Amino acid sequence: MRNPALVIAGAALALGLTACGSAGPSGSNNASGSPGGANVKIGMTLSTLNNPYFVQLRDGAQAEAQKAGATLTVTDAQNDASQQVNQVQNFASQAMKAIILNPVDSDAAAPAAKAAQRANIPVIAADRGVNGVEVAQTVASDNVTGGKLAAQELAELLGHKGQVVVLQGVAGTSAARDRGQGFTEGIKAFPNIQVVAQQPADFDRTKGLDVMTNLLQSNPGIDGVFAENDEMALGAIKALGAKAGKEVKVVGFDGTPDGLKAVKAGTMNASVAQQPTLLGQQAVAAAVKAARGEKIDKTVAVPVKVATTENVDEFKID
Repeated sequence: MRNPALVIAGAALALGLTACGSAGPSGSNNASGSPGGANVKIGMTLSTLNNPYFVQLRDGAQAEAQKAGATLTVTDAQNDASQQVNQVQNFASQAMKAIILNPVDSDAAAPAAKAAQRANIPVIAADRGVNGVEVAQTVASDNVTGGKLAAQELAELLGHKGQVVVLQGVAGTSAARDRGQGFTEGIKAFPNIQVVAQQPADFDRTKGLDVMTNLLQSNPGIDGVFAENDEMALGAIKALGAKAGKEVKVVGFDGTPDGLKAVKAGTMNASVAQQPTLLGQQAVAAAVKAARGEKIDKTVAVPVKVATTENVDEFKID
């Protein structure tokens, strides 16, 4: 088995030293705008498109590219950090004017981001930050605040007492780290609530089901669940069965269509709703400005809001 760190470092070095690469990333799709913006070519690599949240982010990006008259090429890294480095390398060889990077791993993405910058290609980090690199802009939800809101909502649902478990996202991503940090800080305000277990389920619904099933065997008396995204929460709901939303309160994160439907149905009690479409739009708008040499803010925080059974109709569910 090859060492992923060596693969990533080698690919990043190749990006810094070569001006040509493969013909183009497989599985990509383009959104082209008006002829006036044909010279603004943007590459976007998403950690995965096997998640409704990132599909919404892509759709927002494509809509903004069409509006701005830019050409956007989107690739799916399939949660493979090495594959994502190769995609960034391909973007550089295609003379992209800017790259939007939604990291599979916030640490592993650093060499690729640095190499792109050495090639004078500005990098916009979307939804997740890139550790150890000062990119042109990081546009993301305020995940720490979102984690705190999740803790407060779950505490209210439990009457400020009980035992809870936490389903964690992909280790190494800033989203998982920040949401976990916010929840940990927020739940400290409620000393009668005990976090009895925390385990990664990698932002995946099937893994959320499996992990929750195992946690229930070792912690049969839990009162609440915080899942760091809606996909894991939906898996947990399936594992909980009739207890979901009633005997065991469930709070997710993202506000995806399926998550909001579960909130409306009462099996998920709340979700910290992000705005992935807006996030995608803002990432492309920043990329266009950076490509033209315009000044942009280093960070943009997209607001989050808690969706509950009382206000879920205010959110877009389709």
